[in-house]
Amino acid sequence: MYQISVDTGGTFTDVVVATGDGRVLMSKALTTNERAFDAIAEALEDISDSIGVSTSELIRDSSQLNYGTTRSTNLVVTRNTARTALLTTKGFPDVLLFREGGKPDPFKKMDYGQPYVPRYLTFEVDERMTSTGAVHRPLDEDSVFEALDQCAHAEVEAIAVSLLWSVANPAHERRIAELIESRLPGVPWTLSHEVNPSVREYRRASSAVIDASLKPSMSQFFVDLDEDLREAGFLGSLLISTAYGGGWDANRISQQPIYSIGSGPSMAPVAAIHEAKLESERSLEESTLLVTDMGGTTFDLSLVQGGRVAQTSETWLRGKWVGDITGTRSVDIESIGAGGGSIVWIDAGGLLKVGPQSAGSAPGPACYGRGGTQPTITDAALILGYLDSSNFVSGRLELRADLAEDAFRPIADALGRTVEEAAYGAMLISVDNIVTAIREKTVTNGIDLREVTLVAGGGASGLNVGHIAASLGLTNVLVPKTAGAMSAYGALHSPAKSEFETVAFSSTREEGFSIDSRIVSNLLADSDTFFGGLHPATQKAADQTTEFYAMARYPMQAWELMIELGSENAVRELTASAIEEVFHREHERVFGVREEDSAIEILALGARAISGKPKGDGSRRFPAGDECGDDTRRSKMAYFAKEGWLDVPVYLPQDVTTQSGVDGPAIVLEPTTTIVVYPGQSLRCSDSSNYQLTL
Repeated sequence: MYQISVDTGGTFTDVVVATGDGRVLMSKALTTNERAFDAIAEALEDISDSIGVSTSELIRDSSQLNYGTTRSTNLVVTRNTARTALLTTKGFPDVLLFREGGKPDPFKKMDYGQPYVPRYLTFEVDERMTSTGAVHRPLDEDSVFEALDQCAHAEVEAIAVSLLWSVANPAHERRIAELIESRLPGVPWTLSHEVNPSVREYRRASSAVIDASLKPSMSQFFVDLDEDLREAGFLGSLLISTAYGGGWDANRISQQPIYSIGSGPSMAPVAAIHEAKLESERSLEESTLLVTDMGGTTFDLSLVQGGRVAQTSETWLRGKWVGDITGTRSVDIESIGAGGGSIVWIDAGGLLKVGPQSAGSAPGPACYGRGGTQPTITDAALILGYLDSSNFVSGRLELRADLAEDAFRPIADALGRTVEEAAYGAMLISVDNIVTAIREKTVTNGIDLREVTLVAGGGASGLNVGHIAASLGLTNVLVPKTAGAMSAYGALHSPAKSEFETVAFSSTREEGFSIDSRIVSNLLADSDTFFGGLHPATQKAADQTTEFYAMARYPMQAWELMIELGSENAVRELTASAIEEVFHREHERVFGVREEDSAIEILALGARAISGKPKGDGSRRFPAGDECGDDTRRSKMAYFAKEGWLDVPVYLPQDVTTQSGVDGPAIVLEPTTTIVVYPGQSLRCSDSSNYQLTL
């Protein structure tokens, strides 16, 4: 039996297949925007040839397919979502306009843009709940019908409902859903208390409108993917990666597509943890992993501290404070427009710039020969002699240096430089953008880069990881064997996982304090329902666990922290003092201080349901002919700033021996990525086939 994992990015679709005997095979294809399966099928055909079976046999004999995509993220950022209306409590139509009042720079005029749903598609309904869940003003159904009639007249394609204090009493939101079904059958809707049970009004409303706006497109997208797979003979379990690093079945993610935002990049830290365990003698509890994933469109950055993937509820799209917040929990990923397809340009002041715009997969960089004319980082790397058509998309795409040079010539002329100097300058500008983002993520948060291990993933990561490491002064750099498809590879090691949360305010200093057993029972029921809905291939009772957590804070704090409470038995026996100690430790870990004498306020209780995979020994094998060996294949001309053009040795993976490695300058051609070893650096291959870069 096989397992397949897929990551559909803006430029490439990465596919990884794990065989029953421990082999791991990877391939890429240019992303097909209309039908995701077309790119998957192309990559699977390449992999099936390596295995020695037909593509139909490979698909038919696969027990599970994990799928991640950036499609929903791109739809929101580019505003290509459905025409969506917002129904809200009378008197509160501007919650999306006001956002949360933050400003990234107090001395700079900011463009906050338009609210996610315009005012003319925001409709007020007459009702009001109190914070205790009492009905202050009954729902006026006539006001709802009037709003729905206006929605119909405006040809609305989706509806979000976000009422005040619906998390305390959702009766009015649920009744509005019934009225939508009767008045506008077939129009998808989202209720704020279901998609994001948060006390924060803006975040709940923002989650609701984003989720609703994605439903028409993403629901059909996942239906098409499932149908195409079934028609191809797939009989196994289809799991869609979620924003917080787990997997849902296609039906569930179609009901709440907001959780597919960032689903592909969320898997990179999972892969990094797996690779770090193979390489380091240090416990992950003592390590900090800086996980990077440089693809064709973006450079994604995340952290793993103490073996835990950093998570956040602060995912902003199109800029913090000025954009739109998802409001839902997700892996804490910083994305910047610094991928291989990022466009190189000159601003009005004559300065060289890179990104954030990307050439994508259609037409793609100029060197693809698919109609693109704007210069990109990929074109720069080809001009400099770093890239090779032989290993690009498994040799199925010929890279044309003449087209890359034609694209860069106007840039070079404007700068008064040669084409190769302009290309090298673009590479350095891209690296500078990346280094700035990394420093903001680490140094400004008190992380010492000298103690960090950089795990470099993504198809374009090997082109500049040497520059990045040198600029940051890093001493521990790991380039996984699976770097070219790291997010897809991470999905192989990701369980089916979901979280359920209920608002439940209490204080540890209340008389007779205890965790509400009814809430615990309800969360367990939600967890059991999730397990029961999984495909039989992923249902393994012995591996199913439910862990509880709380969102808590010190009194009068504006924001809360997540604290882990343990299993059902543990949470039912927790005392106030035990919860306080857990929170004190977590607050000290995050902020460096603790208030021993302070009570703890609990805002919400949650449960995390995990259906894990069978635990293997971590061993894996790569295709024959792609393991470490020892002889140099050939050389090529490559350009470096100080040295100019050099005749540089080119190695295949089997040439990089575990004993001696290779010294820079050198180029290593992996099947799904290219690693540039810059002058003064060296690369060696570990026993697990990963690469370790030394400066």
